[in-house]
Amino acid sequence: MPPMGPRGKGPAEKPKDIKKTFSRILKYIGKSKGLLFVVFISLVLSTVCQMAASYWLKPILDDVTNSISAGNFATVGVKQLLKNLLIVSAFYIGASVCIFTQSKIMVKIAYKTTNILRKDLFSHMQTLPLRYFDSQTHGEIMSRYTNDVDNIQMMLEQTIVQLISSIFSFAGIIIMMIVLEWRLFIIAAVFLVIMIVNSANIAKKTRKYFAAQQKALGEMNGNIEETIEGMKVVKVFNHEETAKNDFDKLNEEFRKVATNANFYSGIMGPCSTGINNASYACVTLVGGFLVLTSGLSIGTFFTFLSYSKQFTQPINQIMNQMTNIFSALAGAERVFAIMDMQSEVDNGTVTLEEIQTENGKQWHWIDGDKTVAVKGEVVFNDVSFGYVDDKIVLKHINLYAKQSQKIAFVGSTGAGKTTITNLINRFYDIQEGEITYDGIDIKRIKKADLRKSLAIVLQDTHLFTGTIMDNIRYGRLEATDEECIEASKLASAHSFIKHLPDGYNTMLTSDGANLSQGQRQLLAIARAAVADPPVMILDEATSSVDTRTEAHIEHGMDRLMIGRTVFVIAHRLSTVRNANAIMVLENGKIIERGDHNDLLALKGRYYELCTGKAQLS
Repeated sequence: MPPMGPRGKGPAEKPKDIKKTFSRILKYIGKSKGLLFVVFISLVLSTVCQMAASYWLKPILDDVTNSISAGNFATVGVKQLLKNLLIVSAFYIGASVCIFTQSKIMVKIAYKTTNILRKDLFSHMQTLPLRYFDSQTHGEIMSRYTNDVDNIQMMLEQTIVQLISSIFSFAGIIIMMIVLEWRLFIIAAVFLVIMIVNSANIAKKTRKYFAAQQKALGEMNGNIEETIEGMKVVKVFNHEETAKNDFDKLNEEFRKVATNANFYSGIMGPCSTGINNASYACVTLVGGFLVLTSGLSIGTFFTFLSYSKQFTQPINQIMNQMTNIFSALAGAERVFAIMDMQSEVDNGTVTLEEIQTENGKQWHWIDGDKTVAVKGEVVFNDVSFGYVDDKIVLKHINLYAKQSQKIAFVGSTGAGKTTITNLINRFYDIQEGEITYDGIDIKRIKKADLRKSLAIVLQDTHLFTGTIMDNIRYGRLEATDEECIEASKLASAHSFIKHLPDGYNTMLTSDGANLSQGQRQLLAIARAAVADPPVMILDEATSSVDTRTEAHIEHGMDRLMIGRTVFVIAHRLSTVRNANAIMVLENGKIIERGDHNDLLALKGRYYELCTGKAQLS
């Protein structure tokens, strides 16, 4: 049997630290100690029943032989035969009941364990920094929840029980063979050693091929995922043939390494079967000789042959199960690797609370005994940052945004506009300088409270499965329907929503595929508006809407920014004309700053962009 993962999910991969990984899985299984005890007892009883049923072949044959020899088979032999057959039947029924019990309980244990494992994995993933998700493909992360956890589940549900059962059976068969005839056992043991050595040599050769197969499979799956996600782009640029050729190369590479791996793995079974048949033939030959010369009984001889035929089966089963165990443990290592990743560090102590004042409820920063009203004033003091330490993206950035101001960022792609907004949210921490929020270093503010005071609308919108109302309320879960509708009006989304067949109860699926891109972006803006934050960030928020809709959004945003700070990133310069300050970035530096008229008068980079002498790249 080729060492593939359970259900053909992928090739087996040897884990790096078997002992550590398995001990961690045992901790999860240990939450079902009572059920595990029942499974263990059932395994022991089923093995005993099966061994006893096979052993009862000896008295059956001996009784029949003796009755025939004595000439009283008709009177005594039939009764004894029926009695023995009833005993054998009882043993097999008992074994079947035990096997059914252990299988049913292990299914319950397996799904309970993987349920807890998935829950812990998902919970921990929520604590990981954004940097991790930026460095991993969606397919790679999803494979932890599907392939890897499924392999663990299959190992617990079937493989472990079969492995332990095979070990018990192997031990039982050895004991019974020694008890029956130790001389014949020596012959069988010699062939067993030959089979184990041969299988070990073949397994050693296949290991490197399966490592290559795992790598090739990952590359091929990554190409498939990327192509499917970008199918619209592929068709727009008529790259179907290029996509097919790229896939064919990866598919062919996978075929080559998989063929080698599965060939060497596939010959393991036939080789073991051949050795087992040779062992059986030798045992039969020598056993027959002992029957004729040493008084070995017919019952003992045929019972030993029965055990001899079964002798190598547990070994083959153990070796086959080991491939599944390796695959499951390798998957478990990948799962635990995520769970071992350090959670997002948060040493902040300043919290955000809504306090009742004379003017109604208002947000305040709580800094020990000190209370500071939230205004939304953000200041960058000589900030430098790089996603990796040796490559600085932002260089000595200085800027300030006062309450109710609209700050716009303009610049070429890669100039650092989005990076600045990521730093305000503390999605990443800066290497140098300081960012303050209402005079408080944002490193001192708890991240959850900091982000609660901000709302962001990204260029790439994301909507969840649910109603339109649910998606808008995602910005503030306690918001009422009336507040969600008001936010939609503010974002100019109410008009198209009310014309939908089910209005706000319209179900969205597949990231809002039943809406246009512009409509999805309007809902994202409404979701930010319902959060009612002191600071709002719009990262190309109007890039996917037409000019008429953009005008509605601008009107709504003008009303929305009253009393709050707004950061805008835009390629359309028309959307930043009314900004209080426009920052022109190039190569991670602010090269110009001022309002629209000031920058036009400067006749620099911004002037060239507005007059068409230069274009954003």
